[in-house]
Amino acid sequence: MQNRSKRPLSRLSDREVCDRIAGKSHAESEAAFTEMYNRYARRIHAYCYRILSNAEDAEDAFQETFLRFHRTVKSGGVMTNVSGLIFTIARNLCINMKKKNTRWASDPVEHDTLSDRDETYEKKELLELIKTALELINADYREAFVLREYNGLSYREIAALLDITVSTAKIRVFRAKEKIREVLEPYLKDILTI
Repeated sequence: MQNRSKRPLSRLSDREVCDRIAGKSHAESEAAFTEMYNRYARRIHAYCYRILSNAEDAEDAFQETFLRFHRTVKSGGVMTNVSGLIFTIARNLCINMKKKNTRWASDPVEHDTLSDRDETYEKKELLELIKTALELINADYREAFVLREYNGLSYREIAALLDITVSTAKIRVFRAKEKIREVLEPYLKDILTI
């Protein structure tokens, strides 16, 4: 049987990687933090961007999330639900930024997930409509929708993260989808009649 301390970081659980971050060796701690960052960076960045709708604010919240996570792990916090902790930190930062920030209005998109050369005009327009629809949704609904559809969390995970019931999480996601459909419906009818 392979010694646990000799297994590659990629094969360890989140909790085991956190134990390594909190460890005494600086090199091992750095490597473990890099592993955890690689596991969650894309999801956390996407979450921050979808909630804040501003690339600069999202980047700030994203960076601060990992700084606080690192500080928490190094201080010896007990890690039972690592992904829940990271998302909670990101969520709290986003909420605080929205409260403090006077420029909540959406900035022009600086980067899209698809290259401009590969997108047709219709795809660009549809992506803008979806973005607009997300901005029009009640913040509670938007957050539940983003966690479910963009971050792949289960309703149970969303409920735990947002401190709501599972049925409330389902209702919020459902209502978010309804609102997005309302916004997109006229556009989709136009496409279908062409």
